[in-house]
Amino acid sequence: MLLTAPLAWFVLLYLAALVVLLITAFWQINPFTTNIERVWSLNNLTTIFTSPAYLRIIGRTVGMAAAVTVVDAVVAFPFAYYMARIAAPRTRTALFVAILLPLWASYLAKVYSWLLIFTHGGLLDWGLGKIGVFGSGQVHLIYTNWAVFIVFCYLWLPFMVIPVYAALERIPPSQIEASQDLGARTWRTTRSVLLPLALPGIVAGSIFTFSLTLGDYITPLLVGGTSAIFIGNVIYSNIGIANNVPFAAAMALVPIAIMAIYLLGARALGAFEAI
Repeated sequence: MLLTAPLAWFVLLYLAALVVLLITAFWQINPFTTNIERVWSLNNLTTIFTSPAYLRIIGRTVGMAAAVTVVDAVVAFPFAYYMARIAAPRTRTALFVAILLPLWASYLAKVYSWLLIFTHGGLLDWGLGKIGVFGSGQVHLIYTNWAVFIVFCYLWLPFMVIPVYAALERIPPSQIEASQDLGARTWRTTRSVLLPLALPGIVAGSIFTFSLTLGDYITPLLVGGTSAIFIGNVIYSNIGIANNVPFAAAMALVPIAIMAIYLLGARALGAFEAI
């Protein structure tokens, strides 16, 4: 009885919206009036999967999401291990605050902060110029995919650190001690004991980093400019500028399908238990 109201709200707002999205993807617009015609057609999906431009955008988006996930996992693992196994309680608390505090800040404020860092003559150029790197210090990083990649890694890093920390904290110390008693060095213990046991936490964090990167359009729009076009930007432009809602809905099905496959793989690796 307690779950009736929230479940009804969930079904109404979330599942019903997905159903409407699925139906709208098979409609089309009139090329002369730009009105939506409720005529069943596969034209939108055919255009997406037969156009080299849209296939490149999908590949670029998936590649970016995968790269951000890998980098965040590499950065998060030693950080989470230090928090779970080495840091004193007071230091651990301070690190938790450092990780969670940015989540309270405005998303746009964080993106605009990086925009000021990367812009020509900004903080990055000024700092590199002071130390004499790259001559004048002009690295021209703004409005590139590299800038988008760095901002994504920064934005989603806390979502990777927390699940990995939770997974590492649950590993019994006796298993690490047993590995050391058997003569395993640090790298062998990490590879054979820590990584397999922490894998569900890593995969759980990757669900957040991968999905958030896959659907984001604000960061590419502000930091990447016109040179960074991802799935989210195509959806945004077709809803606003092109006024082609059926095509935007069809494109939105692509990240949903990708995440459905990704979640099935994550479930097989036990990631849901680590969330």
